[in-house]
Amino acid sequence: MRAKAGTAVPDASAVRHSALRSSLGLVAGKAAQTGAGFAFWIVAARATSDREVGLTTAAVSAVMICTQLAVLGAGSAVIVAVGRGEPPGRVLDAAFAIVGVAGTGLALGYLVLQSAVMPDTATTSVLFWLTFLVAAVTGTLVIVLDQALVALGRGASATLRYALGGGVSLVAAALVAWLAHGASADVLMACWTLGTTVACVVGAVQLRRLVGYRPRLTLRPARGRPLLALGIPHQLLTLTERAPGLLLPLLLAHMVAPEAAAYWYPAWMMAWAAYSAPMLMGIVQFSESVRDADRLTSTTWASLRLSLTVGGLAAAVLVLLAHPLLSLLGERYADSSAGALRWLAAGLVPYAVLQAYNAVCRARGRYTEAIVVGTTLGIALCVSALSAADRGATAMALAWLVVLSIGAAAVGLRLLAVLRHTRKDIR
Repeated sequence: MRAKAGTAVPDASAVRHSALRSSLGLVAGKAAQTGAGFAFWIVAARATSDREVGLTTAAVSAVMICTQLAVLGAGSAVIVAVGRGEPPGRVLDAAFAIVGVAGTGLALGYLVLQSAVMPDTATTSVLFWLTFLVAAVTGTLVIVLDQALVALGRGASATLRYALGGGVSLVAAALVAWLAHGASADVLMACWTLGTTVACVVGAVQLRRLVGYRPRLTLRPARGRPLLALGIPHQLLTLTERAPGLLLPLLLAHMVAPEAAAYWYPAWMMAWAAYSAPMLMGIVQFSESVRDADRLTSTTWASLRLSLTVGGLAAAVLVLLAHPLLSLLGERYADSSAGALRWLAAGLVPYAVLQAYNAVCRARGRYTEAIVVGTTLGIALCVSALSAADRGATAMALAWLVVLSIGAAAVGLRLLAVLRHTRKDIR
């Protein structure tokens, strides 16, 4: 049944698909995005210099940081609000309006700050500023779209929008490489942004067709305040998960050398393809736990098993094929980063444990504990990796793995304790 008004959406229970299908759909979507993204960087590496690739990866990382800050937990808040039975349309109207304004403000703020603080490595062309702004806004909206569709039982729809978005950015980069060898960072950034924009538009169409949502965006405080109150604690926790990986290419490009970022980023991007499995399973685990708190323990173990199975297969492929995959970018990338990719892929297991712990903390409202743990671990990850930067990407990845494993061992013990306490509360 389609909505007749801008905020009328069918009841979520009427459109919900199984958690397994939603999980696998999200993973397939991210796999399509990552595959297209890897192909994009292959084309970029052969179309221009290592310096321009490094500057582009730094810009992409900066966009992702802006999106993680701008989302303000709106996606998690939508999951909680819909799980509690609130009208989805009204929640979505407020969420999209808030993150649109926040994404614009943060993107402009970053561009101004970069020009003032790092003028030697800042790109100041009009094309770069426009594409950076569009990428930040559409990227933030896509994050909320992902979680909104999970809350409405339509997580599997991610496959189409990410496949189309990734394919468009790859075709654009290929055309640029064919027409003009030696493309600048702002042109590569424009190609990458085009894919994000397409994914956002497709997601909006899907939300309309699948659940009948018609936007009537609003910034009224009466709607925005409850959403922010729900979302900000969740987003602070999400930032502890994502910020280390996003900050490191940016820090390398501006504190070490753009070439260092260029060699690190492909290895990290491919490892993140494996890490995406537990990350996305964690979102679905959280959504299921909100709807049925009594099944928190069983949902957690099921999610962790699925994370290790799907993510472990991806990690094994990366370990075995690290050098051939990276050689597609060029032998210098393979020689510099194959070892790093293998060590990063091995981090799938500790990362899955961390994601399971964070999902349980979200469901149980233990935000402060998880944020403190995540912040401490994130700082340690960045410091350890940067301290090894002068020895190359492999040494950085090994330092990253050691710190991540120590952190995962600690949170794993805490996860067991929280789940035992949860079972006692239920009884």
